[in-house]
Amino acid sequence: MTLLYDICWVLALLVAWPYLLYRRATRPGPRRPLGEYFGRVPARSVAADCVWIHAVSLGEINATRTLVAELRRRAPETAIVISSTTATGLEQARKLYPTLLTFRYPLDFSPAIRTLLARIRPSIIVLMELEVWPNLIEVAARRRIPVIIANGRVTLERSMRRFKWPVVRWVARRMFSRLTWVGAQDDAYASRFVELGVPADRVSVTGSVKYDTAEIADHIAGQDELAAAMGLDRSRPLLVCGSTGPGEEEILLDAYRRLLERHPALQLAIIPRKPERFDEVAQLIAASGFACLRRSTGSPVVPAGVIEPRPVALGDTMGELRKFYALATVVFVGRTLVPMGGSDVMEVAALAKPIIVGPHTENFAEAVSLLREASGCVVVQSGDELVGAVGELLSDAARARGRGQAGRAAIVSRRGSTQRTVDRIFDLIR
Repeated sequence: MTLLYDICWVLALLVAWPYLLYRRATRPGPRRPLGEYFGRVPARSVAADCVWIHAVSLGEINATRTLVAELRRRAPETAIVISSTTATGLEQARKLYPTLLTFRYPLDFSPAIRTLLARIRPSIIVLMELEVWPNLIEVAARRRIPVIIANGRVTLERSMRRFKWPVVRWVARRMFSRLTWVGAQDDAYASRFVELGVPADRVSVTGSVKYDTAEIADHIAGQDELAAAMGLDRSRPLLVCGSTGPGEEEILLDAYRRLLERHPALQLAIIPRKPERFDEVAQLIAASGFACLRRSTGSPVVPAGVIEPRPVALGDTMGELRKFYALATVVFVGRTLVPMGGSDVMEVAALAKPIIVGPHTENFAEAVSLLREASGCVVVQSGDELVGAVGELLSDAARARGRGQAGRAAIVSRRGSTQRTVDRIFDLIR
C-alpha cells in the first residue's frame, strides 16, 4: 500500500509542483520552509518519552489544551510536540505553546514521514478527531509506535461516505485496522470507527475533550475593550451570530430587521466562520440596508440609501469569537440554518448563554442533544422560527438566564474525557 500511495504522491507532485512553487512565491506572509514538506523539522535532542499531538486546524488545536495541560501536570519530564495541517492551526499552536516544538505536517510521503519520525522520535502519536494519514499510520506501525485517535468523531454525511468510495475503502480499512486505540466522543462515533475497520476492543467511548476545554466563565479578558471599540451598549440586548456560513447571513439580517420592530434596542453582531468571507459578509450587511462596523477597521461604513443607520457589528478578526459570545444576550450558533454540519456549542454553553441553532447540527449532534434535553438550547427550522425564539428570550430575561445556566450545568456534567485519554496515553508508553 505504501508503494502505491507514494507513486500517487510522486505523480501528483510532478503535475502540481510548478503551481505550488508559483503560489509560494506570490503568496503574502511568511513562507513555510521547503524542508518541512519533507519532514525536516528541528530535531528533538532530549532523551525522554515524547507525545506527538497532531490536529488539522484551529478548532482541533484549541481542543488540545486540556490534553497538553494534563500531560504536563502528570509527567513534566515528557516531551510534547504539536503539529497542524493548516497555517491557521499552526499559528494558533504557536500562540498556545510558545515553548514547545510546533510544525506543519509534511507531505504524507513515506520518505518524509520516516525523516520526521527520526527527528522527533515520538513514543506515541495522538491524532485529534479524524486527522488520519495512511503513510503516517503505516510507517509508525512498522516502527511499533502506537497511533491513537483522541476526541474521535466520524461524520455520517462526509467522512463515512468518503471512506466508502471503492478505491478508498480498501486503503481506509487497512489504515484504521492499524490504529492502536480510538477514544470516541460518543456511541455513534464509536460504532462508525468499528465499521471503518478499527477492532472493537480498541475503541472506547471517552466523551469529548471539548467539554473539558470549554472554559466556565462569567467574564472573558478583553470583552469590555471589544465592546467599547465596537460601540456596543452593554445596557441594551445583543444578538451574537457566530461561525456563520454562506446563505445564512441573509436569513439572519432579515430576522434582525423583523426583530427590531418589537425590540428596537436590539444590537446584532455577526462573526463568519471563514476569514475569506469577511468582505462578502460586509457587502451583504450593506446590501440589506444596514450600516456595517468592521472590527478590523473600527469605523462604520454607511452605504448610500441606508435604511438603519445603527451599525451591525462584523467580527472580521481572528481569535475574538469568545469575547463576542461573552457579551451576548442571546447566541445563534451558525452553519446550522444551512446544511453545513454545525459549529461548536459547548464553548457558548460554558459561558451560560442561551443558545439557538438551526436543524443542521450533525457534527455536534451529541452536544446539541445534551443541551436540548437540559433546556439549554433551542432548535429552530427557519428564519421565522428564529425570530420567534429570539423574541421569546428577549421578552423573558429569567427564562434566558435559566437556559444559559442549564446549558452550563450540562457541560460540567460531561467533563472527564481528558483524564481518560491521558490515562490511555500513559498505559501505552509505560
